[in-house]
Amino acid sequence: MAPRTHSVPVTLPHPALPLADWADCYELVVPGQSTNAISASRRAMGVFPVWARALLWLRNLVVRPFGLKGSGDHPGSQTEMIGFFPVISKSSEQAVLGFDDTHLDFRTVIDVRQAGELAQRVSVTTLVRRKILLGKIYIAVITPFHRLIVRTMLARLARPVMAVN
Repeated sequence: MAPRTHSVPVTLPHPALPLADWADCYELVVPGQSTNAISASRRAMGVFPVWARALLWLRNLVVRPFGLKGSGDHPGSQTEMIGFFPVISKSSEQAVLGFDDTHLDFRTVIDVRQAGELAQRVSVTTLVRRKILLGKIYIAVITPFHRLIVRTMLARLARPVMAVN
């Protein structure tokens, strides 16, 4: 039976975004593999599925007239990126990705912890500080899609890592 993602409670304030007023977290126990937070982030979020990229394209099309950042509208070549997201901080146990925009600030926190001798627990926490009414509306609209994308991306970690020769 494949490992399943499940929702876990988030305590606010959170150190990655102390003023966050919206949060969710999903986690997965990954047996038989060893990874760190940045590797897990790259595997989970480095390449989005075609359907998720199509949703992001549509999102970018809709938000541009409002002056909001689109995926890829982030700091230049000096900033480390994972998928569409700038890396804010990283350690072997935690990677924090995200950016600030006019309507909201957001962070995605990927934590990796041991879960017994032969498994690791990987969690993805999303934190949002909704700054204006548009931020509240935006989160209300995208939440179902966000949950589906996060669960799908996290489930990628349960797949065996392919060796490269």
